[in-house]
Amino acid sequence: MKKLTATVVLFVMCFISCKKEVKTETVTEPKVSDSIKTEESVVEKPADSAAVAKAWQDFATPGEPHKLMADEVGTWNCEMTFWYEPNGKPEKASSVATIKMILGGRYQEANYVGKIMGAPFEGKSTLAFNNASKEYTSIFIDNMGTGMMVGIGKYDESTKSVEFKGEFVDPATAKKSSYREVYTIVDPKTRKMEMYDTKNGTEYKSMEILMKKK
Repeated sequence: MKKLTATVVLFVMCFISCKKEVKTETVTEPKVSDSIKTEESVVEKPADSAAVAKAWQDFATPGEPHKLMADEVGTWNCEMTFWYEPNGKPEKASSVATIKMILGGRYQEANYVGKIMGAPFEGKSTLAFNNASKEYTSIFIDNMGTGMMVGIGKYDESTKSVEFKGEFVDPATAKKSSYREVYTIVDPKTRKMEMYDTKNGTEYKSMEILMKKK
């Protein structure tokens, strides 16, 4: 009798255990309708081909900002002033910039030739206006380093200027450092570029270029 009772109890326990397992599997099993909804949620609607074509056409077509850049085509005398540290003694230099539009009037290219501290200086800049982001991008390289300075900014009609912000790698520390550049249209034949660096947490003017069109 005891053996029979023990057998019945063991059978009941096994039955309950199996029932729990089946119940657990049933609860965790995903529904077919849920999987269909998930798939539907990630499916994107087909793009309007005409709208996409129009967007790309607008992106590639030079506009008013590019005409503003084209106004600077020509030769410019550049008087440069440098400050190597806050409140430091200014150093003077000069160069000549030749500016032209390239790739169908979509970008501005400037080539600088001059002397800095008695050494030959060559520099090249490329300026772009992105029709999609409505921002200017400035890239500058020269023979005084092996890196690029890349700044992005927007034109302010009230001040006739673009404030660029970017980063460069400081050769002394091999770390990235931020800079700010303000490019101002003073008058049809005068431009002013002011560069601001940060040293010990304090921003200071490190360079100014006054450009006069020939």
